[in-house]
Amino acid sequence: MLSRLFVKNYAIIDETEIEFQNRLNILTGETGAGKSILIGSVNAALGEKVSKDTIRYGADYALIELNFTDIPERTADELKELDIYPDDGEILISRKITAAGKSICKINGETVSLEELKNCSSLLLDIHGQNEHHSLLKSSSHIKILDKFAGAEEEKLLSLLKTDYDAWYKTSKELEAALATDVSKDTDSGYLEFAKNEIRSAELKPGEDAELEEEFKVLSNSKQIMEALSQSLQLVSDAESGNAGDLLGEAVRTMSKAVQFDEKLSGLVDTLESASSLIYDFKHDAESYINKSENSAERFAEVSERLDVINNLKKKYAGLNGSLEDVLKYADEAEEKLKKLENFDEYLADLRKKEEKERGLCMDLCAKIGALRKKAADMLSKRIEEELKSLNFASARFSCKLEPLPKFTANGADSCEFMISLNPGEPDKPLVKVASGGELSRIMLAIKTVLADKDEIPSLIFDEIDTGISGRTAQKVSEKLGVLAGTHQIICITHLAQIASMADAHYVIEKTNGKDSVKTEIRRLSPDERVTELARILGGAEITNTVLENAREMIALADNIKNNR
Repeated sequence: MLSRLFVKNYAIIDETEIEFQNRLNILTGETGAGKSILIGSVNAALGEKVSKDTIRYGADYALIELNFTDIPERTADELKELDIYPDDGEILISRKITAAGKSICKINGETVSLEELKNCSSLLLDIHGQNEHHSLLKSSSHIKILDKFAGAEEEKLLSLLKTDYDAWYKTSKELEAALATDVSKDTDSGYLEFAKNEIRSAELKPGEDAELEEEFKVLSNSKQIMEALSQSLQLVSDAESGNAGDLLGEAVRTMSKAVQFDEKLSGLVDTLESASSLIYDFKHDAESYINKSENSAERFAEVSERLDVINNLKKKYAGLNGSLEDVLKYADEAEEKLKKLENFDEYLADLRKKEEKERGLCMDLCAKIGALRKKAADMLSKRIEEELKSLNFASARFSCKLEPLPKFTANGADSCEFMISLNPGEPDKPLVKVASGGELSRIMLAIKTVLADKDEIPSLIFDEIDTGISGRTAQKVSEKLGVLAGTHQIICITHLAQIASMADAHYVIEKTNGKDSVKTEIRRLSPDERVTELARILGGAEITNTVLENAREMIALADNIKNNR
């Protein structure tokens, strides 16, 4: 759910922070208090196009942060598919807009593109009322809504289709490549045979190039190495001829006498003896290294020649930055392709049969999914139509228009578009061309009510949902919001007391006029403040005891409905 909204320097908002609750969060306030600005800040955080003019006058930047917690497991899995990993079950989305017009988007502190931000936020929050983020305006979402309604049987078939589709797609691409190869297979086989033989004859060993390059480095600097060793041996020999060895031996004997009085000194004796032994080992190893390096010129030529062979093969078969392993892999692949070309006609025939079989499996699943979708479309249309009529769309007609796609996909072979008619005598038209913002919000409320136990987006924001309604319709909208809040977090901006009375958490948005500026602030209401705010909505400028009593009664009735939801 959306647990926290932080806004700084956005429009007339100086700085405000809201901690939202689960279930139904209601926001109210006087006209012009800044409710639309608050929703605008959320839209901005979700990736809506904004300009530097949205930055509060006198500020250098605007910042909006959204914290999401208690993320459902399935939503978390979808986020992981986008390489977004909820940190301890939380997601922090932030967007900073600078005065220079630069936009910086982050998810859990990591900078992301605007597209990545939108993809992430679409799984966590859906806004209804502002067309820029209204999922009903995306026809691609209609088939997803229908599939959710269809239930587990279709979901299982879609999972099978995805597996079969991936297999078919891989085979079809292999067949496509094979048909292209058929045209020039003689030329290809000649080149592949040459490449395979050239690589195999070189008798390459994995890691050989790294070992040779290290040896080449040593051999190419052998003169400097020999000079350093010879000089060091001479210095050690000079030290020994100058009685350094005798003096070291005398030191060992002297310290050994002292050990009989204090055993703790035995470590010092060991150190002196080790020093003597190390000098001997150094001389022996250095002389051995020099003797073994007598034929370094011959070995240098061998290593250089071998590296030339390897690097030439790398350049030809592994590219500029390729490795020896890439060359060996190329040889293996060439060998495999040659086997296919030797029996190419048989291979091509088998591939065609495989592609045809896998295509048949996909088409069979698509047909079964299409049948389930058709059945679900009739049921969904009827259920949504009933909900619409209870939301003051008395003459509404709703249908799901299914059309076959030119070719099947991993999601089936159907497209779906929601069609609607809101007035008598009007033909059914695509939903995206008919409804206004407020109407879309109520239509989405109807859809969400039908899908209450199946929809996976955890948080929903409803703005303009009370446009053009009152009385019994407002009460029905209120009740449906209460029902929906049993399975989702709802954030709703409203001007109607019937809807506000259903709040599980009620916030007021207020505009204050300072000496030199105007500010919008938001705070959560206490139970008594909530009664007063509801009375303001009911009674306007004059709040009487009767209006206050009506407000208390509305809250009590709403509580009764919520207790039974």
